[in-house]
Amino acid sequence: MHELILVSALWLTPEETIFGRTASNGTFKMKTPRHAIFIAGAGGIGRAAGLLLQKLVKPSEAGFEAEIWIGDISQRAVDEALRFIAAGSPAKRLHGVLMPKEGADDGFIQALKSCKVLLDCLPGSQAPRMARLAREYGLHYANLTEYVHETDEIRKIAEGAETGFILQTGLAPGFIGVLAMHLIHEFREKFGGAKELEYVSMKVGALTGSANPPHFYGFTWSTIGVATEYVKDAIVIRDFKTTNLPSLSEYEQLIIDGVHYEADLTSGGAADLPEALAGIAKKLDYKTIRWPGHYEWVQQQLTLVPPGEDQAKALEARMLEQIPVCEDDVVVIQAYVTARDGHGQLRLHGKNYRIGPKMIGNQVLRAIQTTTAAPLVECARMLLTDKYKGIVLQSQLDTTAFLNGPFVKAIYGGGNEK
Repeated sequence: MHELILVSALWLTPEETIFGRTASNGTFKMKTPRHAIFIAGAGGIGRAAGLLLQKLVKPSEAGFEAEIWIGDISQRAVDEALRFIAAGSPAKRLHGVLMPKEGADDGFIQALKSCKVLLDCLPGSQAPRMARLAREYGLHYANLTEYVHETDEIRKIAEGAETGFILQTGLAPGFIGVLAMHLIHEFREKFGGAKELEYVSMKVGALTGSANPPHFYGFTWSTIGVATEYVKDAIVIRDFKTTNLPSLSEYEQLIIDGVHYEADLTSGGAADLPEALAGIAKKLDYKTIRWPGHYEWVQQQLTLVPPGEDQAKALEARMLEQIPVCEDDVVVIQAYVTARDGHGQLRLHGKNYRIGPKMIGNQVLRAIQTTTAAPLVECARMLLTDKYKGIVLQSQLDTTAFLNGPFVKAIYGGGNEK
C-alpha cells in the first residue's frame, strides 16, 4: 500500500471535523464533514475525479471534505495518479492502494472499509465486481459504464441494499440523460401539456479542435469504446415503443451555434431513458456528434472487415493505425424535447453546450476528462447525503440537485437555451 499525505500544522480527528471544536476563547465552530472516497481506476478519468474532489470547489460549497483513496492493478498508474493530483492541489489526505486483478486482498479490503463511497472508473467488465465489493463492505457506489449486460447484473446485486448505487453517470450515458429529463420537466412547467412527447433528442460529441481528412477525427478517449459504440445496437424509442436499431443507421447533418456537424445513432448513450419513457415519448434516441466526413470513413472501414471477424476489434485496429491521439479537445452537447404545449402548439425546448479544456489547480484537464468526471463526483456528493438506497438510474436522479450541484455547475455552467 502506498500513501502520500501532506503534513499540516493541525490535524483533526474525524469526530472533531464533523462536530467542531471549542476554540481557546470558548466559541464553538462547526467543521465541514470529512468523508473518504475510493476511486477504482487510476487512468485519465480516475485521476481527474480525484483532482476535482480536492480542488474544483471549496469543501464548504461541496458540503464535505474529501479524503481520497485511489486504486489500480498497476502500481505505476497509482503512483502517477497520486503525483498528478498532488501537483494540481496540495496533497491532503490522499492515499494509493495496489488492487488485485481478481477478488480483494487485505490492503484493498482495509481501504474499502475506511471509505463511504466507491467511484468505479474501471473498464465496464469490472463493474459487477466493484458493485459486489461495495455491497459487501457497505459503500455507496457510482460508475460510468454504458455496458448493458453489466448494468443489468448490478441491478440484481444492489437489490435491497441500504446504500445507493447510481449507474451510468458520466457524460453519455450520464449528464446527457439527466439534462434530457430536466428539459422534459421544464417544458411541462413552462408550457403545460406535454403528456406525450413528440421527440426526445440527445447528442454528444467528444471532438478534436480541428479535423483532417480522410477520417476527420482524433482520439480523445478510449479507442475500444469508440469502436464498440459504432457496432453495437442502439436502444431507441419509435412509435412509443422501445426497440433496437443498428448503430450508424440514421445519419443526419446538424448546425449547433452556427457550426456544422454530423451525427448518427450509437450504442449506450441513452442509459435507461428508452425504458423509462416508453409509452410517453413517440421518438427518443441518442446520437454521437462528429465532424462532417467522419462517418463516411467509418462505414468504408467496416466494409473491409472480413465476415465472422470481431467488428469492434477490427475497427479499433484500423482506427489506431490511421487516427492520431489529440490533447486539444472539445465536448459538444445538444439535447431538446419537442411536444405540444397546453394550447396544442408544437414547441421545442433544449440546450447546447460547448466545453473545452480547463485548468484545475495547476493541471490542465481535457474536456472529456472534466465532463465525464464531474457528473461522477457530483453523484458522490449526492450519495453522501445518505438519501439514496438501492439502484438509482439516470431517469430517477433529482435533476435540479444534479445540474445545480457545485461540481457539475463549475464544469458545465448553464449552457445555451434553444
